Amino acid sequence: MLLDLVYLLALLALSPWLLWRAARTGRYRQNLAAKLFGRVRITNPMRKPVAWFHAVSVGEVNLLGTLVPAFRKRHPDWHVVVSSTTDTGLGEAKRRFTDLDVIAWPFDFTWAVAWALCAVKPSLVVLAESELWPNFLAAARQKNVPVVVVNARVSPRSFRRLKRVAGLARLLLFRHVTRFAVQEADYTDRLRQLGVTGTKLVTTGSIKYDGALRTRSTPETERLRGLLGLVGPDPSGGSSLVLLAGSTHAPEETTVLDVFARLRTRFPHVKLLLVPRHPDRFEEVVRLVEASQLPFVRRSTVSTPLAEAPAVMLLDTVGELGAAWGLADVGFTGGSLDGVRGGQSMIEPAGYGVPCVFGPHVWNFRDAAKRLVEAGGALMVPDANVLEAELMKLLNDPDLRARMGRSARELVQRQQGATFRTLDVIDSVIPSLAVARAA
Repeated sequence: MLLDLVYLLALLALSPWLLWRAARTGRYRQNLAAKLFGRVRITNPMRKPVAWFHAVSVGEVNLLGTLVPAFRKRHPDWHVVVSSTTDTGLGEAKRRFTDLDVIAWPFDFTWAVAWALCAVKPSLVVLAESELWPNFLAAARQKNVPVVVVNARVSPRSFRRLKRVAGLARLLLFRHVTRFAVQEADYTDRLRQLGVTGTKLVTTGSIKYDGALRTRSTPETERLRGLLGLVGPDPSGGSSLVLLAGSTHAPEETTVLDVFARLRTRFPHVKLLLVPRHPDRFEEVVRLVEASQLPFVRRSTVSTPLAEAPAVMLLDTVGELGAAWGLADVGFTGGSLDGVRGGQSMIEPAGYGVPCVFGPHVWNFRDAAKRLVEAGGALMVPDANVLEAELMKLLNDPDLRARMGRSARELVQRQQGATFRTLDVIDSVIPSLAVARAA
């Protein structure tokens, strides 16, 4: 109940800002009954055992897009429920898992958690990456429901914060988790330093590698290519190249647009595909592109194929970034030029063989960034000035692009297998399987 009071006070303090954001962006309005009171409903007429998989937002939903089908193949007698916290995550989950129950994740109030657990009746809960809420974890433990955290990670910033309250974190969070399937050894070591017992920790690798290997001729990519007018010779007479800036944050769009405008003076045939990370910033980014005075189009307005692609294509839709990477000749992954966000995934473009550049702040994907740079499949730059220089080199050198693209794909291929190792960890906590193995 003390936590409920803390949450209520925090909600009260933040309410003016939340109301302003809701009015401005439309966020926080959907699924309020499910989030505040746990009022969710699932359809499980055969009363199969239920595995509840949870992803915070779109990135984690994409991860479950690899893990959930593998779990269902291994356990066809289980009923699977998928939840997400954000509206965009829920939308992507409903698009991906059309034959499953997709529900909103409850806020961590005791009553919301209790109602949601009673409605879902899970025999197993699987949380993606780092979504740990004390009331939910405590309630799951009281019901003897095993909780597995998959693709688990602890960023340097989170580690510093948790280390200050390590005893409290062990009491409220870690002791309620049955297993951690961890992305890499450094994260495992951090969790151990925070007091997680070694028997709970298994280093499995990142599932994101398993779903990353793609060809550039998928139906989704080809449809997007046609719609955006990226077919046929470029009207400038050159060979058209696409620079994709993916999952960008403020002020990276401004930086990328400035760099791109200068690059076009030397490479007039280059196109920019700009993909902001958060949908609620689409209108803000539209204004930035308008201010650049570069010809552009919003993907959301394109329903029939364009005659030719403009200089800038703003991908203001949700769920198309994966297909868009198949169009890219050179990439930039966002959230990496300042010290706030910790970078966005460079694994997806690597799976397409896209040579990528990113800034120095990539602690969310430290291991992947390090491996790609060491393999020669990506470049890390210290600032925007060096970003421009490296992009110019890549646009000017097709052999360099080809070598880096091959190296990136080969690295992704070598990292395959985390999904099955993660499933083995999940299986180890399912009571019926544990009994069967013991017998």
